[in-house]
Amino acid sequence: MFLMVMLGVCNAIAQQKILTPNEAVKLALDNNYGIKLANNQLEVAKNNASILNAGYLPSITGNAGASIDKQDSEGELANGEVRSAKGAETRRYNASINLNYTLFDGLGRSYDYKQLKERYQLTELQAKETIENTVFQLFSIYYDVAQLTENTLALEQTLTISNDRLLRAKYQFDYGQSTKLGVLNAEVDINNDSINLINAKQQLKNFKRDLNVVLGNVIAHDFDVDTAINFDVLFIKEELFEKAKTRNIALLQVEKNINISQFDIKTNKAQLFPTIGVVGSYGWNESSNNSPLAFTLQNTSSGVTGGLNLTWNLFDGGSTMTRIKNAQINLESQKLQKEQLLDDVERNFYNAWDDYQNKYNIYKIQENNILTSQNNFDRTQEKFKLGQVNSIEFRQAQLNLLNAELSRNQAKYQAKLAELQMLQISGELLNVNF
Repeated sequence: MFLMVMLGVCNAIAQQKILTPNEAVKLALDNNYGIKLANNQLEVAKNNASILNAGYLPSITGNAGASIDKQDSEGELANGEVRSAKGAETRRYNASINLNYTLFDGLGRSYDYKQLKERYQLTELQAKETIENTVFQLFSIYYDVAQLTENTLALEQTLTISNDRLLRAKYQFDYGQSTKLGVLNAEVDINNDSINLINAKQQLKNFKRDLNVVLGNVIAHDFDVDTAINFDVLFIKEELFEKAKTRNIALLQVEKNINISQFDIKTNKAQLFPTIGVVGSYGWNESSNNSPLAFTLQNTSSGVTGGLNLTWNLFDGGSTMTRIKNAQINLESQKLQKEQLLDDVERNFYNAWDDYQNKYNIYKIQENNILTSQNNFDRTQEKFKLGQVNSIEFRQAQLNLLNAELSRNQAKYQAKLAELQMLQISGELLNVNF
């Protein structure tokens, strides 16, 4: 019978899907709505950065038209003869292809095109930032699920011990070895343990739903997460800090904004130069007139025309100079923002480094505390079975073990999140093999 029960438990565990960290990241990258929106914005920026949007290509237009006139007219010839025409019809047809191309605009097109490239790269960085934030959010919830999973197991173990204690108290009462108070105390503790377990299970369900939302609601069945955690204790502080100064996503975005501001100045300065363009067209015209007063009944013409034009805005009231000055001020602001951000990154990195070290050390201490609490509980349990300690002392040892397990679980996942936050500041979060 026992073997059958164990086989049933093993089958239930085997059927429950284990969502690994790598699988969770892949699902989020493919299905998270925020990441999908960021990718759409990236596609728009890619289209905008195309040469088709840079003004380098000529514009070609086609025109065509037709008209019919009916008029009554009267005229006198040179010999004095008077002629008249009623309802004389004139038909006109035309078609043309026109080309317009800018040869020189003060290099404005070149700066615009380079600026569009920089904006595309800035959008790439913004999309990467969205991915980084989503991945960190993912693991914040993932580790909440993992912590609650381990907490639930600890609470189930506590409830099992309390049930055994109640059974022992009932036997002792039945055989006159203890009073009814021992049974009542055990029942109260079971009720408290049951309530804690119910609350933990409900929290676990809620956090699993939250995790599924981050994944894009692609998991249609219940799942478990991997509670095994690996810490990288081989980080070198100076190397990570250098990466933070060169790979931090916020710093990279400020640098792109500086480049964009520099091209913005050059684009505005290009408006001080003349614009030289070439125009050309091929046209066809035909007209017919059945009036007796007309010298020709039909006229057809076709041909090519071309030319150069120069446009120079000699004075626009100072608006161009104003835009240049404002663009220069904006560039200075971007540089100041970068200096400020460098200070923030340095502070945030060292805070994150110390936070990780402290939380990792706390986790190791909690691991040792588990051994002490477990040893204390085992000894207390043996003495409780021998009647050498009372139920209150046993319950205290039981709660001490439970609190140690809950504290260890909390410290474990807080330390891992502190590690991920440190890596995010260093620009290394997406390079981790989860």
